[in-house]
Amino acid sequence: MPRPFYRLQRFLRRTQLLFLFLGVAYIMAGSVLLLQRASLVVSQRGTSSVLPLPSLLPSPPRALETPILKSGYGLMGPRLTIKGHEGSLPDDQTGQHWLVSRNQEIRRLRRRWFHSLMAEHDMNRFERVSPKRKARHKGTYIGCFLDDAKDRTLKGMVFYDFRKMTTTLCQDTCTESGYQYAGLEYGSECYCGNRITSTRMKEEECNLDCKGEKGSVCGGVARLSVYKVEELLPGQRRYRNVRYRGCFREPDNATAASLVHVVRPNLTSQSCIEICMDKEFPLAMLRSPDCFCGFATSRFTLHEPVEEESCGQANGSRSTPTPSQHFLQVYQTPVQDSRCTERKFLPEKSSSLVALSSFPGAGNTWVRHLIELSTGYYTGSYYFDGTLYNRGFKGEKDYWKSGRTICVKTHESGKRDIEMYDSAILLIRNPYRSLMAEFNRKCAGHLGYASDEHWKSKEWPEFVGSYASWWASHVLDWLRFGRRVLVIHYEELQEALVPRLRIIADFLNISVTEERLLCAESNKDGHFKRSGARRPTFDPFTPDMRLLIDGYIVAVDQALRANNCSGLPQEYLPR
Repeated sequence: MPRPFYRLQRFLRRTQLLFLFLGVAYIMAGSVLLLQRASLVVSQRGTSSVLPLPSLLPSPPRALETPILKSGYGLMGPRLTIKGHEGSLPDDQTGQHWLVSRNQEIRRLRRRWFHSLMAEHDMNRFERVSPKRKARHKGTYIGCFLDDAKDRTLKGMVFYDFRKMTTTLCQDTCTESGYQYAGLEYGSECYCGNRITSTRMKEEECNLDCKGEKGSVCGGVARLSVYKVEELLPGQRRYRNVRYRGCFREPDNATAASLVHVVRPNLTSQSCIEICMDKEFPLAMLRSPDCFCGFATSRFTLHEPVEEESCGQANGSRSTPTPSQHFLQVYQTPVQDSRCTERKFLPEKSSSLVALSSFPGAGNTWVRHLIELSTGYYTGSYYFDGTLYNRGFKGEKDYWKSGRTICVKTHESGKRDIEMYDSAILLIRNPYRSLMAEFNRKCAGHLGYASDEHWKSKEWPEFVGSYASWWASHVLDWLRFGRRVLVIHYEELQEALVPRLRIIADFLNISVTEERLLCAESNKDGHFKRSGARRPTFDPFTPDMRLLIDGYIVAVDQALRANNCSGLPQEYLPR
């Protein structure tokens, strides 16, 4: 009996040692794998981290050269041929690479620049926002009010920021736009107005923190935290975006044109603007001593200005104008035209997938803004840009194939990507302006500008060398593989906004009213227009760059005409 027990004891001791050895080996192996994984992640992050200057960012894959462009329209290179049409470039621009729009280098480049770069920028900005508690507000808190999406408590301007909304930001925005009240809802939505039109609710129903200011209340679910903004004397008020629209003939029936008439002695343009802002109208129209307030309507479109001398005579003190001589000086106030601000997803999922395709920097975000205003439906995106989502493009976060958005933003090209869509709006912009706009975005975000140091860096010529060819191949691929394509030129949309928006709406099979289109025109700038027209202090395009880009312009113009489309605007074409 003792002997078998002794053998069992020895076996258990050996087994215990074996299990201990196996356990240690397992832990060591796991540690080695974790260390290898961590080093790989660190090395990957090191190649895509956000750096302040583009000279430290990953360079585009090709230097400045005249690539050959191969597509269904022929060969683009030293001899540009498109279905029998040909142009030429100088003979010294030979021996270049083939340009294929979906080559892996360009694909990796734009994926990195479009997604990881902007995502890292957004994350860095988010991490720098420090929560503030018990923040001191400039205005006076009024209370918590009911808010209905169909009948807003504050019927003026609407502003979104799903990441950095604060009570101060909302109040400043409303103040600069000429409103007396600022209201916050859902922690991220800001509404402005001059009158409160709903009932007061219990304070505990406004229970959501501001997205950018923890500890401060920014409304609740269908509840609005309302503030009375700081009051300034009339002479001390400073408003943004007051714009002179021009001199126009007074409509025959002011009431039918939805105009409010106010008579005041010693009327000035400033006092007329303030009267109309207090009444929440986007247009102020002066014919002293009369001030008219209202909207642009089908009876008063602001599409037919007259000579300024007519308004000078009508408003002069030398004689009283006769009714046939009545003219109005029209000003665009900071008040937002609220007739087209409400947007929603499609009530039923669409079986047709429509692309809004453009080269980067061609104004895709601006056109999305206009389409949402004119149709009342959100637009989607093949990508996810947190900056755009935070500023109110709610379709940005929706799956691009969901069928809930009216169209889908994309910068992709190539047969496989294009054939996923049933139809497409192809937006084209002057390549010189597109390249500069995209370089500005790359260096300074959606609303910033690249500095002279950026334009003088080695990244700029490399950027042009890679992206100029993409501008051309993007158009050629969509013309070749697109099933049903509507070509829209950015510059023509700027010149004739309402007619072009009507064409886009018809293409999308959406019925829109004239008032909604005029409202979209009134609010055309949105929140993503760069202020001013700041340009570098020197011409960033060298003669070689211009020779390269002009060759692509001629080729794209010929391709458009060969496909029974209108050619490029004359301002594009080299002379």
